[in-house]
Amino acid sequence: MHNLIAGFRLLCLGFTLATVTMVVQAQNTTDQPLSRIGFGACAKQDQPQPIWSAIIETQPELFVLLGDNIYGDTDDMAVLKAKWDLLSAQPGFQQLRKTCPVTGTWDDHDYGANDAGVEYAHKKESQQLFLNFLEVPANDPRRTREGVYSAQVTGPPGQRVQVILLDTRYFRSPLVKAYEKGEPGEGRRGIYSANNDPHATMLGEPQWIWLQEQLRVPAEVRIIATSIQAVSEENGWELWANFPQERDRLFRLIAQTRAGGVVLISGDRHLAEISKLDAAVAGYPIYDVTSSSLNAPSGNKTKAGTRFANEINRHRIGLTYFDTNYGMIRIDWTATDPILRLQVCDELGGVVLQQRVRLSELQPSR
Repeated sequence: MHNLIAGFRLLCLGFTLATVTMVVQAQNTTDQPLSRIGFGACAKQDQPQPIWSAIIETQPELFVLLGDNIYGDTDDMAVLKAKWDLLSAQPGFQQLRKTCPVTGTWDDHDYGANDAGVEYAHKKESQQLFLNFLEVPANDPRRTREGVYSAQVTGPPGQRVQVILLDTRYFRSPLVKAYEKGEPGEGRRGIYSANNDPHATMLGEPQWIWLQEQLRVPAEVRIIATSIQAVSEENGWELWANFPQERDRLFRLIAQTRAGGVVLISGDRHLAEISKLDAAVAGYPIYDVTSSSLNAPSGNKTKAGTRFANEINRHRIGLTYFDTNYGMIRIDWTATDPILRLQVCDELGGVVLQQRVRLSELQPSR
């Protein structure tokens, strides 16, 4: 499942006539299909993490870390390594690693700086520390290329699950700040607005080319992990909507490649919700299951802590959950039309949010 074979392919980047050498990962398929995929984000490494007990009890076959796996926020790589070591030493996390494979991507705080992108000066060193934490082999493509994006396929034909891990940090262009401080209005609490520079990017061109290839790899279910939300648009914090042309490109690419079975998972927000994008955009409904935080919930208060903090999300299905949580995707392969249960679970393992969808509903129109 973890063995990845590196190959090299020269690709022309259209009008630039530039040539980029890409490392293309071979897709490793095993005979055992995935039916329980856990995920979560935002863990304070120096605080208790009791939620791992509930996660382990669900017997996940894979667990995906979605970013802010620690709160590093430093230019000192020795400090950053020490914080990764604190997470590794958490008893519950150690037990999880004995239970199932653990993979993941990063977000700003484990990347190295709050809301940081391409400008972070120590991203190369930080990348190696992150890969060390994940125990990524020396011959893995992520060890020699820029960015921590990766993909793997598990399961036999007819029951293949592809997990695509995006890197929304290494190449990401600067954010546009709309508000210096305070809350910009009821239902919109963040400080950022759209960056409409046509050259601004979320993934960078090499990763976009790689993603296009991955979406053409045969698979029945595709779980795309993005550290920040892709479907939600209005809250004003870090979102794909900060880069409208890149958000549009993501959903157009899903439609153009006719990649079926896509479900997005995201973190970052210190809250949980399930969002749904209309079928007209990508060819079928795209769900984004946001799970955060593993041990540092938002509490759903304004900065003053005096009133309920409303937040607009026109794509939200049902309610928002503000306490400690983790995510779970359960796939029932025994059904004639396989059933996916997209879940958010509380610290005791109880399901607090759920969307049930049949695999046939996640297919491009003919």
